Parts: sequence; structure tokens; C-alpha cells
Amino acid sequence: MTSAELLTAADVELMQGLAQRVTAVRPELVNSDASYGELAWNWGRGHADFHASWRRRLWFDGGALVAWGWAQLPRRARLNDGSVKEVTGAYLAYQVHPDHAKLLDEVVDWYDATAPGLERTVLPGADDAFALERWAAHGYVTDPESLGDTGSWTQLNERDLTDIEEPELPQGYRFRTAAEAGPDAAVRAHVDAWGPSAYSIDAYEGVRAAAGYRGDLHLLVEAPDGTMASSAIMWLDEENRTLEFEPVGTHPDHRRRGVARAMLLHGLRLGREAGAVHATVACLGAPGHTSARGLYYGVGFRKVTWDVPLLKPADAD
Repeated sequence: MTSAELLTAADVELMQGLAQRVTAVRPELVNSDASYGELAWNWGRGHADFHASWRRRLWFDGGALVAWGWAQLPRRARLNDGSVKEVTGAYLAYQVHPDHAKLLDEVVDWYDATAPGLERTVLPGADDAFALERWAAHGYVTDPESLGDTGSWTQLNERDLTDIEEPELPQGYRFRTAAEAGPDAAVRAHVDAWGPSAYSIDAYEGVRAAAGYRGDLHLLVEAPDGTMASSAIMWLDEENRTLEFEPVGTHPDHRRRGVARAMLLHGLRLGREAGAVHATVACLGAPGHTSARGLYYGVGFRKVTWDVPLLKPADAD
């Protein structure tokens, strides 16, 4: 049985459930943008502005979700500096349970039919040999912009939650949570780290409403002058006892002071207290993107898998 229409918050919860089931048996096959926390973050931060450009299809077996596709079509994003970002192509987030791998051909066909005449991109995982073969069979090729030292592909990193160092903040800095500091501080921390950005109070309210969000696991570091110097949201998958950091960012004026390192270590300890035994975080993986990768390696994370950016040109139909 299948269902196709605009994406809803209830759909995202079903998709998170599939992420948990895939994580339990083949965690290396959880696609980019299809993890428990990434789904919640992407839905929450974007649904108010971009919902009309999101299409989804769900595949069920005996009432259980076994595959889904989330097509993100052209849209316009107004950024906090007043500029406008035009997205002219289509992107697909998707997941197929490994026991139903052959459904991938239906996912690809649906994506092609949903975004005809557009450049279409997708990010299958490097460890999913079957998926890579099927995407190639449908005419998808390596995205040339992903090649070289500044390619845009991401890698997934993981570590267990034993032997976590004691975090040490610079003098005058202190740990906070979004539950304590409030929405304005949480939004400002993100925009300062990632700006120019479309993130707003409305977007944050969407994140707070997403399944799995916890204000006590949304970390902030406050500088002596009251600036929120760094922030991270942690998503706890209680079924798999896994903690996922998404997103993590630091104000440019407070980088290279050990602030983010201390925040991550603090977060790992909080996650362990909450019941997690394992943690993940994603970052850009190309050789030229060293900062975040070095930060995560410095607190014990190690690369486990990565995505493979593919595209089908607009004139391929």
C-alpha cells in the first residue's frame, strides 16, 4: 500500500520510527537526512516556510512503514540579512528498510515523476551498494560539485559513551539550555553561528514541536558578555539508546577557544545520564573541510560512513 501527498508532522513521526528500525539492524544504511534527529530538525525548521514545496510518498507493508520519499521542490528562502536564496532544483530525502530494498526502484520512479524537467539530486549512503547500483541504473551520476577538496558531501561520525573527558569551559563562560534561556537566545545562537540564515522564532517553534525535541538537551554556551557563543541540539533515540547532535554551531567571535569542544563533552555526559550508550554527528567530509571534522575527532568521534551525492540533469528526461 502507498500514500502520496504533502508531508505532515505525523508522517515525520512514522519516518522517525522507520529510522529507528533501520538503525537497530543496519545503522550504516540510514540515509543522509533520514536519521531520527535529522528528520525532526529538517521538518521543524522548514515546515512553516517550505511546506508547500514538500511532497512525500509512503510505502507500507501490513500497516508498517517500510519506505518513504520526501521530495523538496524549488522554493525561495528569505534570509535574516534580507537576501533571498533561490532553490531551483529538486532534492530527495528517502529511506527504504533493507528487508524491502526492491522498493527503491518505485521510490526513484516516483521522484522522477514528481520533479520532471528539474535537476534532481539525492544522497544515498556509500555502504548501500544496492542503492548505488539502482540509482545509476536510473541515470543518476556523481555530482561534479561534490568532487575535490571543497566537495559538499557529508560523513557520519560515531563514538560510544564510555570514558568521556571532563568538559572545561574558558573562564567566564557557562553552560545553559534552551529550556532555561528561552526561544530568543536559542534562535540567536543558531543565526549567529550559521548566518545568513532563514532560521526564525517560527522555525524554532516548529523544532520544539517536532517529535523527540527536548529543551533540556538543547545546549547553549553563554559568554561573559551574555552572547550565546555556541549551541547544539541533541536528539535521543531511546529505543536504540543513541544520541544524535544536529545542528552544532559556534559564533565566529568565539571559535578556537575550546567552547564547542567543552559543549560537546558536556552533551555527551548529559546523553549518557539520559540513557544513551552511543552518539553520532555528521560533518562535511571533503579534505578541505577540516574544522568540524577536527573538532569531532578531538572528542572521540570517528568516521563510520558517508554519503554519495548524485544528480540527474534537468535535460535527462
